[in-house]
Order: sequence, then structure tokens, then C-alpha cells
Amino acid sequence: MKTLNPMNTFSHLIICQHCDSLFESVSLNRWQKAECTRCGAVLKRGQRMSVQTLLALSITAALLFVFANVFPVISISMEGLNNEATLWASVEALAHGRITPMAAVAGLTIILAPMLQIALLCWLLAFANAGRAAPGFRACMRTLEHLRPWSMLEVCLLGILVAIVKLAGMLNVHPGLGLWALGMLTVLLILISGKDIHRLWDDLADQLI
Repeated sequence: MKTLNPMNTFSHLIICQHCDSLFESVSLNRWQKAECTRCGAVLKRGQRMSVQTLLALSITAALLFVFANVFPVISISMEGLNNEATLWASVEALAHGRITPMAAVAGLTIILAPMLQIALLCWLLAFANAGRAAPGFRACMRTLEHLRPWSMLEVCLLGILVAIVKLAGMLNVHPGLGLWALGMLTVLLILISGKDIHRLWDDLADQLI
């Protein structure tokens, strides 16, 4: 008797992540999407970007991450005194205050988690671009999924913008290069780490047997 591989047997099925309804997977054109008939959640989207495009965006995100952490996100000046703050300097400032545990949380959500996300994306997509599954593919894909809730660059960006608005009436506040890099990085990570990256499971299914 021939043993059936579960990946091949059920590869044509798709499960709703919200209500666990089971559907048959269909091919979609670009910008099309399939929705759950029970809860209305998006089950699948058409491939909007190629693997080459995703890899290029991941490399761009890596460069923007460096800029966002090296260059100041905000500059403050008052009566001839100037001060600049980077993301890492903000985490260090929290570490020396009364809310030291918040420094670990901030470092995890705005530095460590995004850095791991970008590294894993570049690793997976570099091999996928060559038509191969990266070593540790399954573990990397699952880690990416677990990292998504911990990456909070958009929350950090919103907090910085609120601080700029509040301080603008008292001090001379100027957004730095790091802030622009942070804004573009936030958008890129949302685009890359969404549903499009899940296509690798289907594209490389034959090599995961």
C-alpha cells in the first residue's frame, strides 16, 4: 500500500484562521481575494508581488532598519542647546529610569523583533529566489508568524509623531532621517510579512516532503 503524504493529500484545501471552516483552494488572479463564506475573513489573496520583488523589498527593509537605528529620529533644540535621539538611545534612557522593565519590552518590540523578521525574510526569500527551500524552512516560517505580533514599529512611529506634536509648542522639534527611515520601514514590513510570504509554502511544497 502506498503511503500518502499529508502535504500532497490536503494541499488543495484551505482553513479559515478565524472560524476553522474548510474550503477548496482555487487559483486567484492578481489583486483578487477569496473570503470565508461563514465569517467573511480573507482566506487567500492573489499573488501581488513576485519572489524577486519580495526579496528586493526585504533587502531595502534591511538598509532602512540600519538607517532607522543609526540616524536620529528626532532633534530638539532650545536656547542654543541641541539634543538628538535615536531608537537605541530611547531604549537606553528607559533602562536608567524607574520603569526599567519597559526598556526590555521596547528593545524587543522596536529593535529585536523587526531585526529578526528582516533577517528571516532575507534568508527565506534568497533561497526561494533560487528555487530552493532554505535550511530550517518550516522553523523560520513559524518563527516569522510568531514574531508578527511582537513587531510594533507602527506603534513606535505613532508615539514619536504624538511626541513631536506635543513638544512643538515648547521646543524646536525637527524630525530626523531616522524617522523617515522608520516610516518607510514600517510600511515595507507590513507589505512583505503579510499574506504574500505564505505563498512559499505552496511554491516549495515539492521540496518539503
